[in-house]
Amino acid sequence: MSAQRSALDGGRWHFNHGPIDIVAEAHGDDVEVAVAHELAWRRFGTVLDELVAELRLLRQPVGEACALEGPIARRMWEACAPYRASFITPMAAVAGAVAQELVACYQREGIERAWINNGGDIALHLAPGQSARVGLFADLARFDIRERGPLTTDGQFELRAEMPERGVATSGWRGRSFSLGIADSVTVIAATAAEADAAATVIANAVNVEDAGVHRRPASECKDDSDLGDIPVTVNVEPLAPAQVQRALAAGAARAADLQRAGRIGSAMLVCQGQWRLVEPLSLRGSGMSSLGNSPQAAAVGSVFA
Repeated sequence: MSAQRSALDGGRWHFNHGPIDIVAEAHGDDVEVAVAHELAWRRFGTVLDELVAELRLLRQPVGEACALEGPIARRMWEACAPYRASFITPMAAVAGAVAQELVACYQREGIERAWINNGGDIALHLAPGQSARVGLFADLARFDIRERGPLTTDGQFELRAEMPERGVATSGWRGRSFSLGIADSVTVIAATAAEADAAATVIANAVNVEDAGVHRRPASECKDDSDLGDIPVTVNVEPLAPAQVQRALAAGAARAADLQRAGRIGSAMLVCQGQWRLVEPLSLRGSGMSSLGNSPQAAAVGSVFA
């Protein structure tokens, strides 16, 4: 099947090709916005075949040297390389890396702000003086990228042009990809979408605790071609004792804090069974996630969300 596109409300576009679902939105000069959308569409049409051509290598654990050739594939590898001491494949950053590739089409004169949303992993372009609100979904099971009109989210934060972060990603056991942990969602802000994607995966895996209420199966039994092979992945989490949830969140928050100190992320929000942890930015110029302040509250927000 070839790539398809359709217009959405508010001047947004929906691009689809196989497993890739993109929502693109941009603001600025009407002509430049139209040109950027067309450039993104043309680039999108080549993405899936480009990744499939190197899929065998993309499903291999990240090693010492990168043998990948395509720009998106190499970006995936580079985002995951800092975590190669543990098992990780470049596929952990695929959604963010694709979003990052497409948002480059909007980094041009006349575009004030733009974002590419790839299933909840977001790459942004913000011209000087611009900002974007990002909504947080605490439960990935109810996420729908194509939802029309205002979205009811569990919280929202702001990214401003003067901040260093341009990527947002969310991971959790209820999401599209497998997770080793029990987080309902882990939302990460980082310099790029690919880096945010890889870090969200790693942190979500760390939100974990040993409990009979956590059910796992080998990834290969859940999906024949999973890059995780026989590694057990979370398939169901029963209601756990609050203390167990706290332990899991503490483990994930500790991992997130380590990555923050290493400069891998700006901040992170971890949610599990109604409890949450916010790893706040280290500086006042850091990410706007600190504006969440308290437990995520339902709020209407536009089409930028994670």
